[in-house]
Order: sequence, then C-alpha cells, then structure tokens
Amino acid sequence: MAPAVKRRLIAAALLAPFLLGACGTARDAADPAPTGKATVATEAVAEIKAGDDFNDTDVMFLQMMAFHQKQGLEMTTTAVKRAKNPELKVMAQAIQATEKDELAMIQSWLSDWGKSTVADEAPSLHADHGGLPGTGAAEIKALTTVKASSFDTAFLNLFLAHQHQAMEMTKIEKTGGKNEETKKYAERVQQSRQGEIQQMLKLMNG
Repeated sequence: MAPAVKRRLIAAALLAPFLLGACGTARDAADPAPTGKATVATEAVAEIKAGDDFNDTDVMFLQMMAFHQKQGLEMTTTAVKRAKNPELKVMAQAIQATEKDELAMIQSWLSDWGKSTVADEAPSLHADHGGLPGTGAAEIKALTTVKASSFDTAFLNLFLAHQHQAMEMTKIEKTGGKNEETKKYAERVQQSRQGEIQQMLKLMNG
C-alpha cells in the first residue's frame, strides 16, 4: 500500500469518532463511498484540479489558507507529542493528516495557476481580506515549553481561536471568489472546522 494512501486510511479511521465526521474536507463529505471500499479520504487530493477560471480573491484565500495550514500543522505536531488526554492526541493526529492533504491540494492549485504558494506577510496586502491568520509565532512556540500539566488547556484555547480564523477566512472566498472548486473547498473548511471546534469545546468541558 502506498504511504500516502495508508496515511489517509489511518486518518479516516481516527477521524470518524472524534470530529463528528466533518473533517474530510478535501472532498464533499456527502460523496458516497463504494460498498466495501475505503472512503474518499483515501483519494489523492492533490490530484483534484481547480480549473483555470479564478480571480485574485481565490488566489489570496488559498495563499492565506496555506499559511494557516502550516501553522496548524506545527501546532498539531506538538499536540501529538505532548497532549495528555488520549482523545486530544488522536484528534490532533486526525487534523494533522487532513490538513497535510489540504495543503498539498492548495499548493497544487496555486502552482497550476502560476501563483506563489506562499502568502506575502505584508499587512497592507491583506488589509481588505482581514489580514493573515492572527495566531502568532510566539504563541505557537510557547506550546513547546508550557508546563505539561497545562498543555492540553493551552493547546485547546489556541487552536480553537486558530480554527475560528479559518472559518472567518472562508467568508472572503464565499462572497468574492470565482473558482467553483475553491468555493466548494471554502464551504467544506467552514463545516469541518465547526465540527472540530465543537469537539474541542467538549474536551475543554470534560
């Protein structure tokens, strides 16, 4: 079995009980899976093509999401290592697998359009889009040094805000984007992050 497919199978198995079935955002969650087959989470999402019809909002949204995903991957990598609650550790693993696939898809679309896969961090360039994600590098780094007994709470507080930012960014794409696949992706992000937020709130409340 190819490593990428194996990772997606693991992600699908981890995901179902912890994220309300909402995190497989690379494809529509409603797409039926063939009887007796793995779900669409096993597909190579980087192979999904967005087409050539796009505008500046599509590009900006994907660049901002790529920036956001990289931050998320950094945080979930730390959570996989340091989380004390087994459910939180599994959730972090599932999110990490999904967001790796999303990032590959985003970078593929931007490359196909001849656009940079890296967002310019100059605040003025993103002013009309609400700015880049607000999770600071210092906050992310602090997760590696916070006391072990405080890690789960610190991670959940930071990651809740981080995923809320993703939901806010989808509004930009849904109202001003042109590319149909990118708009569909924005809708899936909004739904999946809402599921993650609900699960994290449950973990916080014990």
